[in-house]
Amino acid sequence: MTVTGLWHDAAAVRRAGPGLAHTRRRRRGRRSSSGLLLGAAGIAAFSFSLPATRVAVRDLDPWLVSFGRAAVAALLAAVVLLAVRAPRPTAAQVRSLLVVALGVAVAFPLGTALAMQDADAAHGAVVIAVLPAATAVMAVLRAGERPSGWFWAASGAGVAVTVVFALSRSGGGGLAVADVQLMAGTLLCALGYAEGAVLARELGGARTICWALVLAAPLTLTVSAASLVTAPPAGAAATAWLGLAYVSVFSMFLGFFAWYAGLARGGVAKVGQVQLAQPLLTLGWSALVLGEHVGPEALLTALAVVACVVVTQRARVAAPTRAQQAPAAG
Repeated sequence: MTVTGLWHDAAAVRRAGPGLAHTRRRRRGRRSSSGLLLGAAGIAAFSFSLPATRVAVRDLDPWLVSFGRAAVAALLAAVVLLAVRAPRPTAAQVRSLLVVALGVAVAFPLGTALAMQDADAAHGAVVIAVLPAATAVMAVLRAGERPSGWFWAASGAGVAVTVVFALSRSGGGGLAVADVQLMAGTLLCALGYAEGAVLARELGGARTICWALVLAAPLTLTVSAASLVTAPPAGAAATAWLGLAYVSVFSMFLGFFAWYAGLARGGVAKVGQVQLAQPLLTLGWSALVLGEHVGPEALLTALAVVACVVVTQRARVAAPTRAQQAPAAG
């Protein structure tokens, strides 16, 4: 090729540069938007978890509700993995999947099931309101994202508004055993969210939660069987079984398909802030299903939380490097 030809090619590349950059920005924008939509779908499914759990533990052993939901979901996950002939995860991926399983398949279901024996769904919404902030912290520590000061301020404001509203609904009681159970489950759940989001970049959201559930199956199936023997669910109402069915299929299985896909597409820290709406949605479901009263202040709180979420979406979050995106090896 002649020097003139090289010159013309270089000029063509320079002219195409702005167009290529615009195309890439549009693709990133579409990916971010789809991530937010998928994350919102996952949160919509999760928002009914506390009311459904509250209904289930009225007649069923909380250990059956917490481990049974993961056991049922594990059976569904095994069917999916076999149907798509999913390759087995590597040893490093298995270690990350065990972290995911600990947080989302064991700790959070157990913490909420035990807490819902004594606390109502509204009080549970108070404690899990810290989940967005906890997820953002885990994103910084694990996924390599670097939220800006505005991001932290908006996230903190959203959590504060939600906690104040939920405390006004629950009477603002002091720290109880149920609070400790919910907080411990929430912190480990945030770790599972962040770890799963990193892994979902390699495996995809569906395979991430499916493998996590399958790896946890020996534990969840064993505890579920033991619960059935030690605390037979004789005479349990149909609503209790429906509550268990919901948390098994939607909260523990289908919701995570959308949730992990959304986190992987839009970023853990940004999409994670959609969780700010979860306590308000939970309060709404509590009013419809459990008969709890939710006054007009709920609308004002919802608007405030939405405003905080909008700010977090506009706040800059530095993407992780290629090395930071890889799951931990140890």
